[in-house]
Amino acid sequence: MEMELLRSNLSRVRIPEPTNRIYKQECCISFETPKSEGGLFVDMNTFLAFGKDYVGWNFEKTGDPVYLHIKHTKKPIPEDRPLKKPTLLAIGIDGGFDNQEPEYDETFSIVILPDYATLPFPSVALPEKVRLAVDAVIIAEGAERKEQVASWTADTKQVSEHALTLKQIDNGVKIPPSGWKCAKCDKTDNLWLNLTDGMILCGRKLWDGTGGNNHAIEHYNETRYPLAVKLGTITSDLEGADVFSYPEDDSVTDPYLADHLAFFGIDFSSLQKTEMTTAEKELDQNTNFDWNRIQESGQEVEPLFGPGYTGLINLGNSCYLAATMQVIFSTHSFSSRYYKNQSLKTAFSIAPADPTVDLNMQLTKLANGLLSGKYSVPAVKNDDVANAVDPSLRAKQEGIRPRMFKAVIAASHPEFSTMRQQDALEFFLHLIDQVERVNASNPESDPARSFKFGIEERLQCPSGKVAYNKRNDYILSLNIPLEKATNRKELEEFHKLKAQKEAEGKELSSDEIVRPRVPLSDCLNSFSHPEEVQGFYSTALNARTTAIKTAGLTSFPDYLVLHMRKFVMEAGWVPKKLDVYIDVDDIIDISHMRSKGLQPGEELLPEDAPGAQEESAKLLPNEDIVSQLASMGFNHLHCQKAAINTSNAGVEEAMNWLLSHMDDPDIDAPIHKETKNEVDPSKVSTLMSFGFEEEIARKALKASGGDIEKATDWIFNPPAASGPTDMDASSSATVDATLPDGNGKYRLIGLVSHIGTSTQCGHYVAHVYKEGRWVIFNDDKVGVSKDPPKDMAYLYFYERIQS
Repeated sequence: MEMELLRSNLSRVRIPEPTNRIYKQECCISFETPKSEGGLFVDMNTFLAFGKDYVGWNFEKTGDPVYLHIKHTKKPIPEDRPLKKPTLLAIGIDGGFDNQEPEYDETFSIVILPDYATLPFPSVALPEKVRLAVDAVIIAEGAERKEQVASWTADTKQVSEHALTLKQIDNGVKIPPSGWKCAKCDKTDNLWLNLTDGMILCGRKLWDGTGGNNHAIEHYNETRYPLAVKLGTITSDLEGADVFSYPEDDSVTDPYLADHLAFFGIDFSSLQKTEMTTAEKELDQNTNFDWNRIQESGQEVEPLFGPGYTGLINLGNSCYLAATMQVIFSTHSFSSRYYKNQSLKTAFSIAPADPTVDLNMQLTKLANGLLSGKYSVPAVKNDDVANAVDPSLRAKQEGIRPRMFKAVIAASHPEFSTMRQQDALEFFLHLIDQVERVNASNPESDPARSFKFGIEERLQCPSGKVAYNKRNDYILSLNIPLEKATNRKELEEFHKLKAQKEAEGKELSSDEIVRPRVPLSDCLNSFSHPEEVQGFYSTALNARTTAIKTAGLTSFPDYLVLHMRKFVMEAGWVPKKLDVYIDVDDIIDISHMRSKGLQPGEELLPEDAPGAQEESAKLLPNEDIVSQLASMGFNHLHCQKAAINTSNAGVEEAMNWLLSHMDDPDIDAPIHKETKNEVDPSKVSTLMSFGFEEEIARKALKASGGDIEKATDWIFNPPAASGPTDMDASSSATVDATLPDGNGKYRLIGLVSHIGTSTQCGHYVAHVYKEGRWVIFNDDKVGVSKDPPKDMAYLYFYERIQS
């Protein structure tokens, strides 16, 4: 009967093409895997995977009845399996780490819904179409794994210049479809086919002693034949083949690979993948190593489990994402929108055909994963604890891997799709931007609104008349006034001691180092402190002058995010992280920072005046920028042009413009003969599609040398003294009247702290105030925090206290 049912549904079974994305490692709407109690069900029509509790929803939505059920069952660990203490920092070799990972038996069956009729697999009785389809799914690289490997390679592989001119030697060599062996040794894996002469040779010897015997690279050194392809990575999907260029010392793309393989008689359409690519090997070496097992934790952390205490497993430098999302989902706005007020089933029902690419679905999935408590259980079961060689194993939990969420949120941002470390602030702003977009049709339900507030800048020229500029923002970015340090006496003594020790050739001990301590209140005051704006064009005076700028907030958000500007540029373009403590209060009141708007008796600067447009067009170069660039050896005229063409935005912007315009044909033309610089209309359109007004988009692009990413940053964080073009009397930016607002009292609820010298390296950790105590979220480790680093955070999250 089951067989007849299967035959009647053969039209709903597809044999996957090489380009199809096949999900078989994780449910697309939950974090169930083949290791979960109910296993995983792969839809044989869409190749999407579902956990046992969710496959019925897919049947209701699509009517697809045929599924491949994949189940992994843990093998019992032999009682006599010895626990080895490592003596080498290596994995899988004698003396290295034995991480005691359990082994699993994998079983397959065909299941037909809605009655869950089951047929065993493999079975010769199954229809040929089903056998072919299931075999293809089983041997295919999973979409989750493909995305992970694609991320790990970080940058798009470049087309090799050698591929375009490759000469192949017609020496009669024909490569068989299997049975390969190195021509110089007995290696039968990690083999590379030289695309010039057809030699098959083994690869490089790896750091842990595995790999090959270096015969392929020795062959290149002798012959200079440049390209080789890794045998075992060639399949009908040629993009996945691993081609290496020895002169370029990198994995590359060969657009003529099909022809180059055919030269040696290789029919790539019939080959199946048997080897890992270089990127996959690197990925395995970096992610299979359980860094937490050997990481020293300064103090015993009491582990926490249950709803709201779920760890996020590091995908490889994804701690910036993990730390940010733990704090984000501790807010009422995000937890309500994606957990309390929207079920997984609702999100799935309104998702497109492929829910893995839907941000609403993946945010709901992540919220359920973090807040339900379903995956926050000890990884080591109680009966195993007594046998655990490392007590820290007791603190480990299963946690979840945010792979699908990362893939979706990174799709619109080239940097976040890599495996490199990123800036948590930049990720937060990108996330908020994407969430605001997908909720644009229903702003009342947009959780990003809870972070949004208005900023008003007031400019007063010597005439006494004023101008007001307004914009919206999601973070309050604060300078750290080191001159306000409260421990100046101790700092002076420390610098004397440091100089003395350096003169004696001695090093300071860690307990001798003294860092400045700056109150958060002084950082907040620096935001609204009056400052001079040089070169401001006053329409009242019809001349350039110095204006006084002050700033305030037009509204107070539900959640106030404070960004501490710890990363600064030193002389010589050396990035530096300020070694400073911020004295932070748990409760702050920013009521005094509310802007007052136009006051009685104040007179606005006229919007225009005779000759104002011509004067504005004659932007004068900022001499500070020009002199700094000239001191680096650049031509003085070129430096002036760089300052003008970036609207005096700053030295970095001017330098970037200069470096990309050195070869302009008119770079040496006198300035007065030039017309006012224009911006690329397509880039203006792109910024307008983000919701920015045309005039603001144009100003930002001019100030940023035409770079869209920098222009976006300029809009959110305009430079304090960027000259007249962004500080003219009239304001074209408008503040949303529907912004959340309330009193100015806030309570500290979250920290994102950074360890390292740059936002592009190091490690991020989150601390969240939950249920009357501070909790540390360090990737997949979650526990009670004894001493949250309130004075060392990079981002502070405050929640408004409701009066």
